[in-house]
Amino acid sequence: MVKIVISDPSTGKAYQVEVDETRFRKLVGLRIGDKFGGELIGLSGYELQITGGTDKDGFPMRFDVMAPRRARVLISSPPGFRPKMEGERRRKMVHGGTVSPTIVQLNTKVAKGGNKPLEEILRPEAVGEEEKKSEASEEKSS
Repeated sequence: MVKIVISDPSTGKAYQVEVDETRFRKLVGLRIGDKFGGELIGLSGYELQITGGTDKDGFPMRFDVMAPRRARVLISSPPGFRPKMEGERRRKMVHGGTVSPTIVQLNTKVAKGGNKPLEEILRPEAVGEEEKKSEASEEKSS
């Protein structure tokens, strides 16, 4: 199973969806910044943009590494390295910016919204729980 994290810039919330490998294979070969249809993960009408991810050993995807594999590169900024001093550089192992079968978490953001809000689609039980809590609090207050 591959985890896809969907960030919604309009609400500031993030949602996590698990996708099986057969659906994820359709994303292999896309790069950071590419867009794909949300129908692939059950979000009809949505368009998602890839913003990053991590591979099976936790190495972050880096946009400026072109290969769909790990590479040891000299970097001076995130992702993969946070310098403590100005001008500091380190050689670090990162994963390339192309989606490969070794990716286990893919970070995305909503590029184009659909008809229903993500809250209703991805967390229908949470919406029901909130309604129950508000009803219970109303009963207690009266």
